[in-house]
Amino acid sequence: MSIALDRGLSVLEHLAQHPQGLPITLISHELDIPLSACHRLLADLQRCGYVRQARRQGDYVLTTKMVSLGLGFLSSAGIVDVAEPLLERLAQTSGELVRLSIVDEDRLTWVAKSQGIRQTGLRYDPDMGQDARLSCTASGHAWLMTMSDERALELVSRQGFGTPAEYGPKAPTTIKALTGFLHAARVRGYAMIDEVFAPGMAAMAAPVMRRREVIGVISIAGPLSRCSTARMHELSAPLLAAAAELGPVSNASNLFGRPPLGKG
Repeated sequence: MSIALDRGLSVLEHLAQHPQGLPITLISHELDIPLSACHRLLADLQRCGYVRQARRQGDYVLTTKMVSLGLGFLSSAGIVDVAEPLLERLAQTSGELVRLSIVDEDRLTWVAKSQGIRQTGLRYDPDMGQDARLSCTASGHAWLMTMSDERALELVSRQGFGTPAEYGPKAPTTIKALTGFLHAARVRGYAMIDEVFAPGMAAMAAPVMRRREVIGVISIAGPLSRCSTARMHELSAPLLAAAAELGPVSNASNLFGRPPLGKG
Protein backbone atom coordinates (compact mmCIF):
# COMPACT_ATOMS: atom_id res chain seq x y z
CA MET A 1 0.00 0.00 0.00
CA SER A 2 1.30 3.48 -0.86
CA ILE A 3 2.19 5.78 2.01
CA ALA A 4 -0.36 8.39 0.92
CA LEU A 5 -3.19 5.85 0.71
CA ASP A 6 -2.25 4.32 4.05
CA ARG A 7 -2.17 7.74 5.70
CA GLY A 8 -5.43 8.81 4.07
CA LEU A 9 -7.27 5.74 5.32
CA SER A 10 -5.75 6.23 8.77
CA VAL A 11 -7.08 9.78 8.86
CA LEU A 12 -10.59 8.62 7.91
CA GLU A 13 -10.56 5.83 10.50
CA HIS A 14 -9.26 8.19 13.18
CA LEU A 15 -11.87 10.85 12.46
CA ALA A 16 -14.57 8.17 12.58
CA GLN A 17 -13.66 7.71 16.26
CA HIS A 18 -14.00 11.44 16.93
CA PRO A 19 -17.34 12.63 15.53
CA GLN A 20 -16.88 16.02 17.20
CA GLY A 21 -13.85 16.62 14.96
CA LEU A 22 -10.15 17.17 15.55
CA PRO A 23 -7.72 19.99 14.76
CA ILE A 24 -5.07 19.27 12.16
CA THR A 25 -2.26 19.55 14.70
CA LEU A 26 -3.78 16.80 16.84
CA ILE A 27 -4.43 14.55 13.82
CA SER A 28 -0.83 15.02 12.73
CA HIS A 29 0.50 14.25 16.22
CA GLU A 30 -1.71 11.26 17.01
CA LEU A 31 -1.13 9.57 13.64
CA ASP A 32 2.54 10.54 13.43
CA ILE A 33 2.08 12.25 10.06
CA PRO A 34 4.16 15.35 9.25
CA LEU A 35 2.01 18.46 9.49
CA SER A 36 2.58 19.44 5.86
CA ALA A 37 1.65 15.96 4.61
CA CYS A 38 -1.39 15.89 6.90
CA HIS A 39 -2.53 19.23 5.48
CA ARG A 40 -2.29 17.88 1.92
CA LEU A 41 -4.21 14.72 2.84
CA LEU A 42 -7.00 16.65 4.50
CA ALA A 43 -7.19 19.06 1.56
CA ASP A 44 -7.56 16.12 -0.85
CA LEU A 45 -10.16 14.42 1.35
CA GLN A 46 -12.05 17.69 1.65
CA ARG A 47 -11.96 18.18 -2.12
CA CYS A 48 -13.38 14.67 -2.61
CA GLY A 49 -16.14 15.32 -0.07
CA TYR A 50 -15.06 12.94 2.69
CA VAL A 51 -14.16 15.56 5.31
CA ARG A 52 -15.06 19.16 6.00
CA GLN A 53 -14.03 21.84 8.44
CA ALA A 54 -16.56 22.59 11.15
CA ARG A 55 -15.79 26.26 10.62
CA ARG A 56 -13.16 28.26 8.80
CA GLN A 57 -9.75 27.16 10.07
CA GLY A 58 -11.62 24.87 12.49
CA ASP A 59 -11.60 21.18 13.34
CA TYR A 60 -11.90 18.54 10.63
CA VAL A 61 -14.90 16.20 10.73
CA LEU A 62 -16.15 13.41 8.50
CA THR A 63 -19.01 14.14 6.14
CA THR A 64 -21.94 11.79 5.54
CA LYS A 65 -20.31 10.53 2.34
CA MET A 66 -18.69 7.66 4.23
CA VAL A 67 -22.05 6.80 5.77
CA SER A 68 -23.70 6.90 2.35
CA LEU A 69 -21.14 4.47 0.96
CA GLY A 70 -21.71 2.03 3.80
CA LEU A 71 -25.49 2.26 3.67
CA GLY A 72 -25.42 1.90 -0.10
CA PHE A 73 -23.37 -1.27 0.19
CA LEU A 74 -25.65 -2.76 2.84
CA SER A 75 -28.71 -1.91 0.75
CA SER A 76 -27.33 -3.46 -2.45
CA ALA A 77 -26.12 -6.54 -0.56
CA GLY A 78 -29.62 -7.11 0.84
CA ILE A 79 -28.35 -7.46 4.40
CA VAL A 80 -30.82 -5.19 6.14
CA ASP A 81 -33.86 -6.23 4.09
CA VAL A 82 -33.35 -9.93 4.71
CA ALA A 83 -32.30 -9.71 8.36
CA GLU A 84 -34.65 -6.95 9.52
CA PRO A 85 -37.76 -9.04 10.29
CA LEU A 86 -35.70 -11.57 12.24
CA LEU A 87 -33.98 -8.89 14.27
CA GLU A 88 -37.24 -7.09 14.97
CA ARG A 89 -38.93 -10.29 16.14
CA LEU A 90 -36.06 -11.12 18.49
CA ALA A 91 -36.03 -7.52 19.79
CA GLN A 92 -39.73 -7.73 20.55
CA THR A 93 -39.27 -11.06 22.33
CA SER A 94 -36.33 -9.89 24.41
CA GLY A 95 -37.28 -6.24 24.86
CA GLU A 96 -33.60 -5.40 24.41
CA LEU A 97 -31.17 -4.28 21.72
CA VAL A 98 -30.58 -6.91 19.05
CA ARG A 99 -27.66 -6.50 16.67
CA LEU A 100 -26.35 -8.26 13.60
CA SER A 101 -22.65 -8.28 12.81
CA ILE A 102 -21.04 -9.72 9.70
CA VAL A 103 -17.71 -11.46 9.24
CA ASP A 104 -15.45 -9.76 6.71
CA GLU A 105 -12.22 -11.74 6.58
CA ASP A 106 -10.58 -11.00 9.97
CA ARG A 107 -13.11 -8.40 11.13
CA LEU A 108 -16.53 -8.53 12.73
CA THR A 109 -18.62 -5.43 12.06
CA TRP A 110 -22.03 -4.43 13.43
CA VAL A 111 -24.28 -3.58 10.49
CA ALA A 112 -27.91 -3.70 11.66
CA LYS A 113 -29.90 -3.42 14.86
CA SER A 114 -33.40 -3.44 16.29
CA GLN A 115 -34.29 -1.99 19.67
CA GLY A 116 -36.97 -3.66 21.78
CA ILE A 117 -39.74 -1.34 22.88
CA ARG A 118 -39.12 0.05 26.34
CA GLN A 119 -41.27 2.87 27.65
CA THR A 120 -39.00 3.61 30.61
CA GLY A 121 -35.57 2.76 31.87
CA LEU A 122 -32.10 2.69 30.42
CA ARG A 123 -31.74 2.23 26.68
CA TYR A 124 -28.54 0.61 25.48
CA ASP A 125 -27.86 1.71 21.92
CA PRO A 126 -24.28 1.80 20.58
CA ASP A 127 -23.51 2.96 17.05
CA MET A 128 -23.48 0.74 14.02
CA GLY A 129 -20.57 0.41 11.62
CA GLN A 130 -17.99 -0.25 14.29
CA ASP A 131 -15.83 -3.35 14.49
CA ALA A 132 -16.56 -5.49 17.52
CA ARG A 133 -13.76 -5.77 20.06
CA LEU A 134 -13.30 -9.53 19.86
CA SER A 135 -11.90 -10.03 23.36
CA CYS A 136 -14.66 -8.31 25.32
CA THR A 137 -17.94 -8.47 23.38
CA ALA A 138 -20.48 -11.26 23.24
CA SER A 139 -20.45 -10.96 19.45
CA GLY A 140 -16.69 -11.38 19.40
CA HIS A 141 -16.82 -14.40 21.69
CA ALA A 142 -19.59 -15.99 19.59
CA TRP A 143 -17.38 -15.78 16.52
CA LEU A 144 -14.19 -16.87 18.28
CA MET A 145 -15.91 -19.89 19.86
CA THR A 146 -16.33 -21.41 16.39
CA MET A 147 -12.55 -21.48 15.82
CA SER A 148 -9.63 -23.26 17.33
CA ASP A 149 -8.05 -21.51 20.31
CA GLU A 150 -4.97 -20.85 18.19
CA ARG A 151 -6.90 -19.06 15.45
CA ALA A 152 -9.01 -17.13 17.96
CA LEU A 153 -5.96 -15.90 19.83
CA GLU A 154 -4.30 -14.92 16.58
CA LEU A 155 -7.19 -12.60 15.74
CA VAL A 156 -7.35 -11.16 19.24
CA SER A 157 -3.60 -10.59 19.31
CA ARG A 158 -3.84 -8.73 16.02
CA GLN A 159 -6.64 -6.48 17.29
CA GLY A 160 -5.42 -6.23 20.87
CA PHE A 161 -7.26 -6.40 24.19
CA GLY A 162 -7.73 -2.65 24.23
CA THR A 163 -7.30 -0.23 27.12
CA PRO A 164 -9.23 -0.27 30.43
CA ALA A 165 -11.44 2.53 29.09
CA GLU A 166 -12.58 0.24 26.25
CA TYR A 167 -13.94 -2.67 28.31
CA GLY A 168 -15.76 -3.52 31.51
CA PRO A 169 -14.45 -4.61 34.93
CA LYS A 170 -14.84 -8.33 34.22
CA ALA A 171 -13.23 -8.35 30.77
CA PRO A 172 -10.55 -10.96 30.04
CA THR A 173 -7.18 -9.32 29.58
CA THR A 174 -5.03 -12.45 29.34
CA ILE A 175 -4.97 -15.42 27.00
CA LYS A 176 -5.89 -17.80 29.83
CA ALA A 177 -8.90 -15.72 30.87
CA LEU A 178 -10.14 -15.36 27.28
CA THR A 179 -9.88 -19.08 26.52
CA GLY A 180 -11.92 -19.73 29.65
CA PHE A 181 -14.74 -17.59 28.24
CA LEU A 182 -14.52 -19.33 24.87
CA HIS A 183 -14.55 -22.85 26.32
CA ALA A 184 -17.62 -22.00 28.40
CA ALA A 185 -19.35 -20.56 25.32
CA ARG A 186 -18.67 -23.72 23.32
CA VAL A 187 -20.17 -25.90 26.04
CA ARG A 188 -23.18 -23.60 26.37
CA GLY A 189 -23.67 -23.20 22.63
CA TYR A 190 -23.68 -19.39 22.75
CA ALA A 191 -21.60 -16.59 24.26
CA MET A 192 -22.77 -14.83 27.42
CA ILE A 193 -21.08 -11.98 29.30
CA ASP A 194 -21.85 -9.50 32.06
CA GLU A 195 -19.85 -6.35 32.79
CA VAL A 196 -17.28 -7.50 30.25
CA PHE A 197 -17.97 -4.98 27.50
CA ALA A 198 -19.13 -2.19 29.82
CA PRO A 199 -20.00 -1.72 33.50
CA GLY A 200 -23.57 -2.67 34.34
CA MET A 201 -24.22 -4.22 30.92
CA ALA A 202 -24.82 -7.81 29.85
CA ALA A 203 -25.00 -9.49 26.45
CA MET A 204 -25.31 -12.82 24.71
CA ALA A 205 -24.65 -13.85 21.11
CA ALA A 206 -24.82 -16.77 18.70
CA PRO A 207 -23.04 -17.35 15.39
CA VAL A 208 -24.93 -17.40 12.10
CA MET A 209 -23.83 -20.38 10.03
CA ARG A 210 -24.17 -20.87 6.29
CA ARG A 211 -23.49 -24.54 5.86
CA ARG A 212 -20.24 -24.89 7.78
CA GLU A 213 -19.12 -21.31 7.45
CA VAL A 214 -19.64 -18.56 10.03
CA ILE A 215 -20.98 -15.53 8.19
CA GLY A 216 -22.19 -13.38 11.07
CA VAL A 217 -23.38 -13.10 14.64
CA ILE A 218 -26.68 -12.11 16.27
CA SER A 219 -26.55 -10.62 19.76
CA ILE A 220 -28.86 -9.38 22.50
CA ALA A 221 -27.60 -6.69 24.89
CA GLY A 222 -29.04 -4.68 27.74
CA PRO A 223 -28.63 -3.52 31.33
CA LEU A 224 -27.60 -6.19 33.82
CA SER A 225 -30.63 -5.25 35.92
CA ARG A 226 -32.85 -6.72 33.20
CA CYS A 227 -30.47 -9.19 31.56
CA SER A 228 -29.74 -11.46 34.50
CA THR A 229 -28.12 -14.85 33.99
CA ALA A 230 -31.50 -16.54 34.35
CA ARG A 231 -33.10 -14.16 31.84
CA MET A 232 -30.33 -14.73 29.30
CA HIS A 233 -30.72 -18.48 29.61
CA GLU A 234 -34.44 -17.99 28.87
CA LEU A 235 -33.56 -15.98 25.77
CA SER A 236 -31.09 -18.55 24.47
CA ALA A 237 -33.77 -20.53 22.61
CA PRO A 238 -35.14 -17.58 20.57
CA LEU A 239 -31.59 -16.30 19.98
CA LEU A 240 -30.38 -19.62 18.63
CA ALA A 241 -33.56 -20.00 16.58
CA ALA A 242 -33.04 -16.61 14.94
CA ALA A 243 -29.42 -17.42 14.12
CA ALA A 244 -30.41 -20.79 12.69
CA GLU A 245 -33.15 -19.19 10.59
CA LEU A 246 -30.94 -16.46 9.17
CA GLY A 247 -28.27 -18.85 7.89
CA PRO A 248 -30.46 -20.71 5.35
CA VAL A 249 -32.14 -17.47 4.26
CA SER A 250 -28.74 -16.10 3.29
CA ASN A 251 -28.22 -19.05 0.94
CA ALA A 252 -30.95 -17.72 -1.33
CA SER A 253 -29.68 -14.15 -1.39
CA ASN A 254 -26.52 -12.15 -1.64
CA LEU A 255 -26.68 -11.53 2.09
CA PHE A 256 -23.32 -10.72 3.69
CA GLY A 257 -21.96 -9.55 0.35
CA ARG A 258 -20.74 -12.84 -1.09
CA PRO A 259 -22.27 -15.76 -2.99
CA PRO A 260 -23.29 -18.99 -1.25
CA LEU A 261 -20.77 -21.80 -1.20
CA GLY A 262 -20.73 -23.68 -4.47
CA LYS A 263 -22.19 -20.72 -6.39
CA GLY A 264 -18.99 -19.12 -7.53
